[in-house]
Amino acid sequence: MKEEYIKILGKMTYGIYVLTSAADQVINGMIASWVSQVSYDPLLLMAAIHPNRYTHDLINKNGYFVLNVISKRQKDFLQRFKGPNPKLKFSSVEWEKGITGAPILTDCIGYMECKVKETYAPGNHTLFVGQVVEAKFISDKTPLSTSDYEGIYSGKK
Repeated sequence: MKEEYIKILGKMTYGIYVLTSAADQVINGMIASWVSQVSYDPLLLMAAIHPNRYTHDLINKNGYFVLNVISKRQKDFLQRFKGPNPKLKFSSVEWEKGITGAPILTDCIGYMECKVKETYAPGNHTLFVGQVVEAKFISDKTPLSTSDYEGIYSGKK
């Protein structure tokens, strides 16, 4: 049954984002696709992150994250956020510190800075529910989704 489940998940469409956080003068970013709106009032988003990810620890420490929405044309840009070295991820990338201290990618469709309101651990990923404390729409481009990207993550190690 798990193989069938994985095949079906591979056909579902999700957005592909760069999720960033910071703590103790350290920044990091990662590719995130398990993201969803939770509520309109208040403005809440949810991101599912595996506990072995460095960004998971940063979010636990500072209680904030930024969801950077990237365009379909930035597909190759994601490669830099696969590696383990935060300095390499942000070298030659324009970014600025948000009000939460987390990095905001300035070349993106838009971003939402979130303060963690709830944390759940129902399975092998932690669900961080964040209240949007700042948001900015930057450009009207087509967002990147799993239908444009071969690196779809189904949760298998």
